[in-house]
Amino acid sequence: MRALIAVSCAALTAAALAVAPSAFAADAITAQYRTSATGATTDQAEPWFKLVNSGTTTVPLPDVKIRYYFRGETPDVGYRFACSWAVRGCGNVIGTFGTLTGGTADRYLEVGFTAGAGTLAPGSDSGDLQLRFWRTNWGPITQSDDYSFRGDSTYSPWSKVTVHRGSALLWGTPPGGSPPTTTTTTSNPPNPDGPALFDDFSYTSSSDSRIGQRGWTVRSGGGGPGVPGAEWDPSRVTFPTVDGSKVMRLDSWNNGSAAKQTEMYHQRKFFEGTYAARVKFSDAPVFGPDGDHVVQTFFTITPLNAPMDPNYGEIDFEYLPNGGWGEPANIMFETTWETYQADPWVADNIHNEQRISYAGWHDLVFQVGGGRVKYYIDGVLVADHGDRYYPETPMSINFNLWFISGGLQGSSTERAYQQEVDYVYFAKDRVLSPAQVRTAVQNYRASGVEHVDNV
Repeated sequence: MRALIAVSCAALTAAALAVAPSAFAADAITAQYRTSATGATTDQAEPWFKLVNSGTTTVPLPDVKIRYYFRGETPDVGYRFACSWAVRGCGNVIGTFGTLTGGTADRYLEVGFTAGAGTLAPGSDSGDLQLRFWRTNWGPITQSDDYSFRGDSTYSPWSKVTVHRGSALLWGTPPGGSPPTTTTTTSNPPNPDGPALFDDFSYTSSSDSRIGQRGWTVRSGGGGPGVPGAEWDPSRVTFPTVDGSKVMRLDSWNNGSAAKQTEMYHQRKFFEGTYAARVKFSDAPVFGPDGDHVVQTFFTITPLNAPMDPNYGEIDFEYLPNGGWGEPANIMFETTWETYQADPWVADNIHNEQRISYAGWHDLVFQVGGGRVKYYIDGVLVADHGDRYYPETPMSINFNLWFISGGLQGSSTERAYQQEVDYVYFAKDRVLSPAQVRTAVQNYRASGVEHVDNV
């Protein structure tokens, strides 16, 4: 990214600068713009900004608004806003939407700041504001007819984005038409009866037709992760009764060279909200010698379409009972991914870990909302991630049990490890506490509900 160049007041053209009231006469803020979604159409618009104070006064950022103007899509299903990363902190950035009539744009995204964003001193800049918005149905957005869109991937001043302080226009040329008529926030109030997924795993076998009908896939064939040449074996995904409840059991086997691994995953449609599962981890094989580097998981993922794909996302609980990846013994990882490339290996993620045994049943919860991903184990907050690691696209829900490449101990004696899952739950667009999750699951079970999915 090229260096930011402050633009002096003299460089601002008369067409791009409105006359400000005398109270703000010394204020001058330039909007620099670029985008990481340069196509004529996209599934999410990604306007990125820097604000440059080219005036002589210090400006509190909470007084400042940026407006990005665009034309709404049909049908009108509404829009959602998110901050992917900001130098001033995504928690200090607010996005709302407004409407216009009679001009070349009928919508705008208005970006504001909380007190935590601080001030903008003369000669300084705000740093990156890496923002994005999308239709609530994830339908396509045509950017080529959007007033403020410019398909440049390098920052430079852009007068079709406006900057306001109070009622004063400090920078840019609005698209014309009538003044704003409405402003709608992007945040949704909590809704106890909102869309949700709940599955009690009351299936007969991995070939039960209800599994596919309900959006699940029991994985088969080859491919990573895991031991090279390993087979993903659907027959080893079973649904026994354990401790009085039906569970999904993943049973993965190896003999020191060959391996059969297990995975079950749901379709890719989950984004912001609360994810939960009750999982039974194991520290030892159910038969055979111990010591393999095995990974037991609950996670969400967006596919990687290309090395360092910016739309990739992954949120992981990964338990390694025998260590691995340089760890000598039990460890639980909570990892939130921005992206990666496989060859040469480059990982862009953030993680926390607990170096203890988690053998037995545990309640796992992670919340995705407000620019933060928070992980809980048995009601205790164990990780809080966000900023540029916050997910950007819908994800699938996954459980798998696999062996780390190069991590099989030397014996050729057969052995197998198991992981069991009592239920999975997702509450769309609601950040629920672990206690609220527990109550929701208890209510489903008290009502005899084995499965619901209206996400």
